[in-house]
Amino acid sequence: MVLTLLIVAAVASFTLATIYNLTKEPIERAREATRQEAISRVLPEFDRLERKKFMPVTGSDSLEFNLGFKGDELVGVAVATYTGMGYSGRIRAMVGLDPQGVIIDVVALDHAETPGLGDKIEKEKSDWSDQFQGFDPQEKTLKVRQDQGDVDAITAATITARAYCDAIDRAYQTFMQNKDSIINKEGE
Repeated sequence: MVLTLLIVAAVASFTLATIYNLTKEPIERAREATRQEAISRVLPEFDRLERKKFMPVTGSDSLEFNLGFKGDELVGVAVATYTGMGYSGRIRAMVGLDPQGVIIDVVALDHAETPGLGDKIEKEKSDWSDQFQGFDPQEKTLKVRQDQGDVDAITAATITARAYCDAIDRAYQTFMQNKDSIINKEGE
């Protein structure tokens, strides 16, 4: 009986390891394609990207900054950001900022929010996130109106809207904290 169990465990382990190795590279390619598409959606036309990482003002994971250049001019920064405040856990998003910090656009990358409610952060499901286009956090507050902010919440999904604002604000605050090193082409 012990030998049978040992053989079953060995075969299962071998099968899982083989499947993992077969799917690892295609999954990475798909993630990179999603990242590239999101960067293209939140930045104006660019011909060169530089990638840097900065630690956020709040949070424990670094944020990825993708600096988009047209020639030698910085046209925008796409920030891969996150929040752990979502109704169903972590939400990842890509936030495009112009060199002054005004939001160009935002795209949800990954979430587990409730279908039909919280998933309205996705551009394919709702135009709710379009309200961030041209949003200047220096002049407006990146919070939902229920929290004395300037963002309309998602009906019946205020927690998700608050979380999305948190992710965007994390990207903005980190950008502003590191703006000099980003604009002057320095960094980590």
